Amino acid sequence: MERHNHKPPTQQTHFIKYLLLSLTTPHSKFISPLPSPPYKLQPTIYGVQCTSKNMAAAETSKPLPFFFTILIITSTTILLSPLSGANSSSEFGIEDGWSASSGMNKNEEADDVNIVQTSRHGFFSSASTKRACDFTSGRWVYDQSYPLYDSNCPYLTTAVTCQKNGRPDSDYQKWRWKPHGCSVPRFDALKFLGKMRRKRVMLVGDSIMRNQWESLVCLVQGVIPTGRKLVSYDGPSMAFHAMDYDATIEFSWAPLLVELKKGSGNKRILHLDMIEENARYWRNVDFLVFDSAHWWTHSEAWSSWDYYMVGKTMYQKMNPMVAYQKGLTTWAKWIDLNLDPSKTKVVFRTMSPRHNRENGWKCYNQKKPLPYMSHRHVPEPVVVVKEVVKKMRFPVYLQDITSMSALRRDGHPSVYRTTQEEKNKKKRLQKELSSDCSHWCLPGVPDIWNEMLASLM
Repeated sequence: MERHNHKPPTQQTHFIKYLLLSLTTPHSKFISPLPSPPYKLQPTIYGVQCTSKNMAAAETSKPLPFFFTILIITSTTILLSPLSGANSSSEFGIEDGWSASSGMNKNEEADDVNIVQTSRHGFFSSASTKRACDFTSGRWVYDQSYPLYDSNCPYLTTAVTCQKNGRPDSDYQKWRWKPHGCSVPRFDALKFLGKMRRKRVMLVGDSIMRNQWESLVCLVQGVIPTGRKLVSYDGPSMAFHAMDYDATIEFSWAPLLVELKKGSGNKRILHLDMIEENARYWRNVDFLVFDSAHWWTHSEAWSSWDYYMVGKTMYQKMNPMVAYQKGLTTWAKWIDLNLDPSKTKVVFRTMSPRHNRENGWKCYNQKKPLPYMSHRHVPEPVVVVKEVVKKMRFPVYLQDITSMSALRRDGHPSVYRTTQEEKNKKKRLQKELSSDCSHWCLPGVPDIWNEMLASLM
């Protein structure tokens, strides 16, 4: 008998035979059961044997109807497509609006910096499994269950206790933020303290950050028994201690982050490349929350410095946003070089909006949030901080509260930043009342920032 040497048929060869067979063989004749063991192995495709008997049957059988043929060819095209992990969804034409890599709806774009930082560094333990929530886009919802504390909280300064200072309306306390497509969890003081057990939380920045610190302390302190809480002071820092949890909520005064010093002739010099004098307080902290914007944008008349300095070069004039970028870059370098992301989490909160146009009375007698912004204006400081954070190696989360807070011109103290007694004194002395449209009444808007912050932690 003549022998022919040939290579064994490949899986693709068998499948092609199977396809040809299926196009010409009646369904009842084509499917044959697998033999029971012991049996001689036959080449199979998806559990169907390609035997000589089957192949012979193909010569005498009638073909399948045309639409079955088209169906099989279409199925074959899919089955023979390469299934690589990187492009399997595109191969199968999945267009359901969801990204397999991030779990985020393509139609709901979250803040670009947040996405870059959380996906690149895994800032949150659940970042890989939970869809990110874009806190920047949403609306204010009236909620009778708010506020979560009252103006009798003993840790509030007079300037923010608007109810005590005679403000007649109180609805400004009853609004919560509802992002589109997700929600901000209601602040749970016991849960927050449980997470913060044996930890330090520090808020660093200007008087608006002090405003937020007072809010956070008041949100927490109500569940702590009298005698098991206290406030201590250390230079520019203050700390609220929850003794039973060995936890502290601290505030560190550093409105420019970089150093402001007195020079010769009592001149005030802002050192854009020096930070250690302030940063020494930021070490060994578990959660750091920064802000710095308002002091950089003051007019010359209200400026806190006379000169800028970089290295040994002194400048009398500099574009404020150029100076801001240089100062933030110094801060970013310090964070990158000195902190360990496995031990410390860092958040940078964007600037709080001021409603002080029209001679500072823009917020006076405002009683409701704006329903929407007529145009979405991104302040220059927000643009600068986003660019700086994007370039950092350390995973900093950018908490963007600017747009949402811009709708809340009703939330400022306005003329209710001083007690009625002080107002009467000013009237007697014929002094003009000032309207504070920068800071926030408490309870109020900063409570919502802290609900967001707690959810990030």
